[in-house]
Amino acid sequence: MRTKFVTMGEIMLRMTRPNLQRITQGRGFNDYFGGSEANVAVSLAMMGDEVDYITRLPNNQIGHACRNELRTLGVGTENIVWGGNRLGLYYFEQAAALRGSSIAYDRENSSLMSLHSHMVDWHEVLRDAKMFHWSGISCALSFSASEATLEGLDEALRQGIYTSVDINYRKNLWHYGVEANDVLLPACKRCHIIFGDTGEWQLITGRQVPPFEARDTDYKMDLEGYQQFFDEAQKKFPKTRHFVMALRNQISANHHLLTGLLYTDGVLYHTGIYEINPVLDPMGVGDAFIAAYLHAHSRWQGDHQRQLDYALTASAMKNTIMGDFNLLSEEEVLDTMEAWLAHRVFVRNW
Repeated sequence: MRTKFVTMGEIMLRMTRPNLQRITQGRGFNDYFGGSEANVAVSLAMMGDEVDYITRLPNNQIGHACRNELRTLGVGTENIVWGGNRLGLYYFEQAAALRGSSIAYDRENSSLMSLHSHMVDWHEVLRDAKMFHWSGISCALSFSASEATLEGLDEALRQGIYTSVDINYRKNLWHYGVEANDVLLPACKRCHIIFGDTGEWQLITGRQVPPFEARDTDYKMDLEGYQQFFDEAQKKFPKTRHFVMALRNQISANHHLLTGLLYTDGVLYHTGIYEINPVLDPMGVGDAFIAAYLHAHSRWQGDHQRQLDYALTASAMKNTIMGDFNLLSEEEVLDTMEAWLAHRVFVRNW
């Protein structure tokens, strides 16, 4: 019986100035480990799932500290590949009032960039997995990292394992002579679940997504427009079963509105709108969304509305947690979700 999730990608060390300082000021940093697929792995583990995380770490004290933190949070690390030069870094400047956020990357020659396909025994790693999750980031880093990622996808499909992808398009990472869509489009077409934001969905479909311009929770979404968008997307991705979209409108640096869409079997599901004010830390909000959806997809099979409400709630709650990891249990998410849904019904009936 297949019991576990497997995620694969790069984990980095995030450096953030305290007290909303700019990168160019201050004397110290708060540091957090994080990365899209690692964030998904931690979320799944926190919600009670068995999860194995595949990456490459330098065989030094920083790599060991990273491994140890993942272990502490319940993530399986037995199949981490050791080697390479260094753990990648990124410096994150938090948004404040009228000032937007900013990121400076220092990840060149990271251990994951030099990962090769033969370094991972995908047949053994995926042997008892129920789902394999990957993202476009590892495919963007280098040709060899892309080969290793897609080899994992190939093996998962050979073993009949459900596959999930976060499009995770990062324009500034694609530097090794290929266009992102030349890699991502054919790979995404082979996945059962595709997740992305509006810009990422526009990238892989070539179609405009209806805008999300909410200023409050009473905003009326263009559901007919989204239905038409996903009807066309289904034609382009005939093997995909579940199309998941996260939508966010930033009123200010600390005031966001979030909602989500799920399209499956020709039916469009939508949620209400969460208003987050103040936002404490927006990093990893999308990762929290897809992780919670994968958990709910496995936990409440066929209850698509519950799956989507759960995913959006977990994503909204991540805005209140410092660091990249969404440190929430299933019970905590459900309690908040049920209170939110009850409030929505109360307001509607009032």
